[in-house]
Amino acid sequence: MADQLTPLASPDTAQVPVEPNDAVTLVIHHKVRRGEQQRYEAWLKRTVKAARAQPGHLGVNVIRPAADSQVFTSVLRFASVQQLQTWIDSAERHALVEEVLPLLDGGDHPLVHSDPEFWFTPANGAGKQPPRWKQAVVSYAVILPLSILVPMLWHPVFLRYPVLGGMLPSNMLITACIVVSVILIMPNVTRWLAGWLTAD
Repeated sequence: MADQLTPLASPDTAQVPVEPNDAVTLVIHHKVRRGEQQRYEAWLKRTVKAARAQPGHLGVNVIRPAADSQVFTSVLRFASVQQLQTWIDSAERHALVEEVLPLLDGGDHPLVHSDPEFWFTPANGAGKQPPRWKQAVVSYAVILPLSILVPMLWHPVFLRYPVLGGMLPSNMLITACIVVSVILIMPNVTRWLAGWLTAD
């Protein structure tokens, strides 16, 4: 499969080349200089807090380095490309990037991902994706309970407000809830099942 990760330009000129209404994922790999991990962790904590306060932010995962690595991977999800671009272009993020650069080997290289198979891409970029049947099983296991539970939760609302219970508005609301839930749940599920997903 072709690589779906799109490198961004520098923070001053970054443009995200994906469809404007798609949920997107921002992936940032930082190789921290030896001896600077404690300072980086403090910076990362402030940066995650700032990102979470942005409109459209859907969640963040931080993958800390293995024992023989210095690479931190931060995965941030936004509801739309416009909201992600606002965060990328913000003065607050620019200042945070300038602050962290002296702590890094190789600089700051954010990547944008809009491919759903991203959930099954090894976090460190090494190795291969699981077989498609395993991807299908995990996706099915996550989506099936949501497709049962979400309509049940909305049912009382639809009874009270019939205008929302029509075919179009009800499906729009249910689908939106399922999509957002999958975005929030899938990173944890793939992490819990990583051993099975990558086993031969």
